[in-house]
Amino acid sequence: MWSWVLHRITGVAIFFFLLVHILDTALIRVSPEAYDAVIGTYKNPIMGLGEVALVGAIAYHAFNGLRIILVDFWPWATRHQRQLWWGVLGLWVVTMLGFTPRHLINVFSAVTGSH
Repeated sequence: MWSWVLHRITGVAIFFFLLVHILDTALIRVSPEAYDAVIGTYKNPIMGLGEVALVGAIAYHAFNGLRIILVDFWPWATRHQRQLWWGVLGLWVVTMLGFTPRHLINVFSAVTGSH
């Protein structure tokens, strides 16, 4: 059940991110100054943490989507859903452990100006 719930939550979150991203990118055609102002508001540590959440949502959604494909197309996968979900979580943890420290170092070094 948790894989289903998390898949739906991450899917909706990614959808809303893409909607906002399309709108703020389209702003450049309306007013380059407004676009620059909006993009400038994204350059802060809170948005850096939001980017970690976004990458986490995308990674989970992608790995779990692959698990769903396996379960849909191969009978052996249906019998091993629990193990596959733990595999999804393992891949997600490894991905986030590789991404998060590097990203946050960049985010917080940009704030302190030591980059």
